[in-house]
Amino acid sequence: MQTDGKLLSVVVPVFNEEPTVGNVIGRLKTVLQETGFKYEIIVVDDCSRDRSVEVVQSQQVAVYQLKQHMGKGYALRVGFAKVKGDVIATIDSDGSHRPEELPLLLNPLIRGEADLVIGSRFSNGKSVSTKGLNQAGNRLFNALIQVLIRNAVSDSQSGYRVMTAQVLRSMSLKSGEYEIESEMLVKTARKSFRIKEVPISFEQRTYGTSQIDPLMDGIKILFSIVSAYLRS
Repeated sequence: MQTDGKLLSVVVPVFNEEPTVGNVIGRLKTVLQETGFKYEIIVVDDCSRDRSVEVVQSQQVAVYQLKQHMGKGYALRVGFAKVKGDVIATIDSDGSHRPEELPLLLNPLIRGEADLVIGSRFSNGKSVSTKGLNQAGNRLFNALIQVLIRNAVSDSQSGYRVMTAQVLRSMSLKSGEYEIESEMLVKTARKSFRIKEVPISFEQRTYGTSQIDPLMDGIKILFSIVSAYLRS
C-alpha cells in the first residue's frame, strides 16, 4: 500500500466492551502494521463500568478515560481532538467491524478517489440483521440525507470510516451520541468533499447489549441531519 510516509490515526470509542475490545485492538494492530502506514491508536473510554480499560491497557495502547458517561459522539470528539494523523479512521469496539477490512476503506482515499470513505453494511445488496436502529430507520435517514445533500448513501449510520485530516478539520462537530455519524456525513458533503462507500461485512454483537435507544436516538439523528444541513 502506497502510504507516502503518512500517519494514520485510528479512533476507537469504548463503552463496556470488555469481551471484545481486546480482540479488536489486537487485530487492528496487526492490520496497521501490514498497511505500511505509520500509525497511532487512540482509544477513548466512555466511563465503562467493566474492565474495558484494563483490557485496552494490556494491549499497550494509550486510553483516554472520561470521568462520566457522555456518549459515543462525545468520545469520538475527544479522540478527534487528540489525533495527529494525515488520515483518520474510526471503528467500533464491539466486534461488529472487521479490522482486516480497513484496507478496503483506505484504498479509495489513497488512490485520490475520495475524501471520506464509509464502510457500508448494505451496499453489497445483502440483507443484514441489525438491532436498535434497524434497516427501516437507516433507509429513512439515508433518504433524508440524499434529498438534502444529493448524494446517495446506503449506510449513513456506519461507524466504520476513513477520512482525510482536511475533512476532519473542516468540521465543528456538536453531537454527543450516535447522531455524530449523520452530522459528519452531512457536513462533509456540504463542504463539497468527495464521499464514497465500500461494502463491508457486519457481525452483529454477540456479547453485551446495544446502548442505542431506537426512539430517542432516532429522533436525535433526524434532528442532527437537519441541523447539520442548515448550519453547514
